[in-house]
Amino acid sequence: MPAFRTVLFDLDGTLTDSAPGITASVRFALNELGVTDYDDSILYKFIGPPLIWSFKEFFSMSDEQAQKGLELYRLNYNERGGKFDSVLYDGIAESLRRMHDAGVKLGVATAKPETTAREVIEHFGLSEYFGCVSGGNPDEKRCGKRDIILHAMELLGEKEPAKTLMAGDREYDITGAREAGVASIGVLYGFGSRDELVSAGADALAASPAEIADFVLNGAR
Repeated sequence: MPAFRTVLFDLDGTLTDSAPGITASVRFALNELGVTDYDDSILYKFIGPPLIWSFKEFFSMSDEQAQKGLELYRLNYNERGGKFDSVLYDGIAESLRRMHDAGVKLGVATAKPETTAREVIEHFGLSEYFGCVSGGNPDEKRCGKRDIILHAMELLGEKEPAKTLMAGDREYDITGAREAGVASIGVLYGFGSRDELVSAGADALAASPAEIADFVLNGAR
C-alpha cells in the first residue's frame, strides 16, 4: 500500500522549470513601472510566492503599485505566451504515472491562478494524472498555501490530512502543508535551497521526481 493516499504538487519549480517565463514577465512589469535599478537575481525570488506580496516585499511597492505590477505581469505571462515558456522536469511524467497507476489521488496546489495552471498542465499533457487543480483566485484573495492545499483536498474528497503529502520546492509549500496539517516533501531540484526547505520543516527531501514517487509508494527508507 502507498504511504500516502493523496499527493499534491506545487507547479512552478516542482512540475515545471518555469523560470524563463516568470522572470521575463516580472522584468516586463518592472520596466513598465519604471523600475530598472535591481539585480536580476531578485527576479527568481518571485517564483513561488504570491505576486502582489513579492512586488511589495522585494520592491517596497504600495498596494496600488503592486496591483499594477500584477496586471502587467499577467499581460506578458498570460496574453503574450510567457506561461508556456517552461519545460517539464525530467522524470515528472513517469513518476506521476507510477503513483497514478498505484491508485494515489494526485492534485496540483499552486498560488498561480487556477485557469492558468490548468492551461499549463494541459499544455504538457499531464491532465490525465490530476484529479484537481487548486490555485489562487485572480485577485489573489485565496493565495495562501494552506487555503490552496485545503481546497485541493476538498476537491479530491480527501478528509484525512494524515493521508496527504504536499510536494514543493519553496518554504511556502512546506509551511502551508504544516498549517494544513499534512506532511511535506521538499523538492531539491527546484528553486529553493536545501537549507530553506529543512529550516521550514520539510518531513522529507527529494532530489528527483523519482524520489518523490519512491517516498509515496514505499515510505521512508
